Amino acid sequence: MAKAAKPAAAKGDQVVLTIDVGGSHVKILTSAGGEMRRAESGPGLTPQRVVASVNKLAEGLSYDVISMGYPGPVRDNKPSLDPFNLGKGWKGYDFSAAFGKPVKLVNDALMQAIGSYEGGRMLFLGLGTGLGAAMILDNVGQPMELAHLPYRKGLSFEDYVGERGLEKHGKKKWRKYVFDVVNRLRAALQPDYVVIGGGNVDKLDELPEKSRRGDNTRAFEGGFRLWRDKALVV
Repeated sequence: MAKAAKPAAAKGDQVVLTIDVGGSHVKILTSAGGEMRRAESGPGLTPQRVVASVNKLAEGLSYDVISMGYPGPVRDNKPSLDPFNLGKGWKGYDFSAAFGKPVKLVNDALMQAIGSYEGGRMLFLGLGTGLGAAMILDNVGQPMELAHLPYRKGLSFEDYVGERGLEKHGKKKWRKYVFDVVNRLRAALQPDYVVIGGGNVDKLDELPEKSRRGDNTRAFEGGFRLWRDKALVV
């Protein structure tokens, strides 16, 4: 597993600003508390627009370091590919330079996974615009690009359990596909437990075996832990 470039270590009294970049909104919250703030996202969202939106959202807030969840793969603390559901120009973008503060950038599913982690071997799956995935194995976090692996009829996991699949197949069939995908991944990866998060988890009235319901707000806690949890390896 390639190690991300590590910004300067945070001190215990440093305030962390967590940024959660999603397909519909960019959301921020600081570790000092207060209300979550958000701005519209969408398929035309560029990294420059994210920086401008966050700077506007964060007016009046004081913070020292930044954690950021990005909906795509990350390498050397920068996006390594443009996201499927947003705009262009992300690959290689230097958010530390753009914000003028130390930034830890991780895959958005991994950030929510870190915030949901309770030890052992955990698989996290995020049901939203797409399908986010990450594992944490005894405090070692690993983002996983599972969404676009082939599943059925030449289509991917994301085509069936992401937003497109929900709209195409309807809630009843979508739930069956979610159970099938979770069970397949659990059999392959052998986690102790599965956390199912993302905006569409609320559309599940039951959960697969050995699974628990996640909460999107845990992404903020994951961002805080990136700087504060010394046992965590990402």
